[in-house]
Amino acid sequence: MPGESKAKVIPLHGNSSRAAAARRAGLRADAARRHPSLVSEADARASAEQMAAVVREIDAHRGTAGGAGVEEDAPNDIALRIAAIAEFVRKRLTGDYVVDEFGFDPHLNEAVFLPLLRPLFQSWFRVEVSGIENLPETGAGLVVANHAGVLPFDGLMASVAVKDHHPAHRDLRMLAADMVFDLPVLGHAARKAGHTMACTADAHRLLAGGELTAVFPEGYKGLGKNFKDRYKLQRFGRGGFVSAALHTKAPIIPCSIVGSEEIYPMLTDVKLLARLLGLPYFPVTPLFPLAGPLGLVPLPSKWHIAFGTPIETADYDDTAADDPMITFDLTDQVRETIQQTLYQLLAGRRNMFFG
Repeated sequence: MPGESKAKVIPLHGNSSRAAAARRAGLRADAARRHPSLVSEADARASAEQMAAVVREIDAHRGTAGGAGVEEDAPNDIALRIAAIAEFVRKRLTGDYVVDEFGFDPHLNEAVFLPLLRPLFQSWFRVEVSGIENLPETGAGLVVANHAGVLPFDGLMASVAVKDHHPAHRDLRMLAADMVFDLPVLGHAARKAGHTMACTADAHRLLAGGELTAVFPEGYKGLGKNFKDRYKLQRFGRGGFVSAALHTKAPIIPCSIVGSEEIYPMLTDVKLLARLLGLPYFPVTPLFPLAGPLGLVPLPSKWHIAFGTPIETADYDDTAADDPMITFDLTDQVRETIQQTLYQLLAGRRNMFFG
């Protein structure tokens, strides 16, 4: 009506659509400032620094995804072991392996024997190796080493040292005592591992075939000596190993092993029991036989195997192998070299268990 004042309508709620649009525009602007990839307006522009940040982020995500894929695709240790076992079984079943005239089975040696010895070599005795470059990369060579420790772990550790540390990963063929090959299981395993009897005929055959051969001239005299006589070399026999090297023109490599004397400290030898049992000696150590089977566990002494400078035999004539004076002189030279090297290694050792 003309005389009445018009009522003012105060809206209780604003235009919700306009407010929401304003809020969304504000969020987009704020997001565009934070991350250039969220810019939606046609006239909006991201700075070069912002775009570079986006590229770096995308590359980082790609790299992470690619790395995860590689890790997922890479076979783990369990898969590799299963594959190795399957391959070993396949070769054994199909006969896809070679055994030489001595019974050496390289496939079995690398798949079974060496993996069993490596924990002793690496973790128990913690063997250090030096002078490995003195061993020939190819062809024959005669390694002559000291012998000790009641049980012949020194020969086994020397074979692992050559296989794992030599550039050509050669097999060390050991000449062992006859008694080893008379044992029903151990003798067969020794043949499969590439070892043979310590006789002149087998030594000649191995060296003539270009094999890297090892001999321990002390024999049982070295293995079964008392702890008080440790690292004192015993007599080297009649020099048969020198004769074999001269015949085949193979270099002689002196080898000194420190650590083997302490694995079974031999206090005495019960000779009566040794005769009754048909053994070369019956050792009594601080743990054997009082501790029973526990006494058979070798003590974890720290080892060092040093291969010395080769003594060449190629310059000797064909009659030198039958000359007792030449044989004696070379035998004495090898023995003296090993003994002096043992003294040097012992002088640099602080403790028998920690080196």
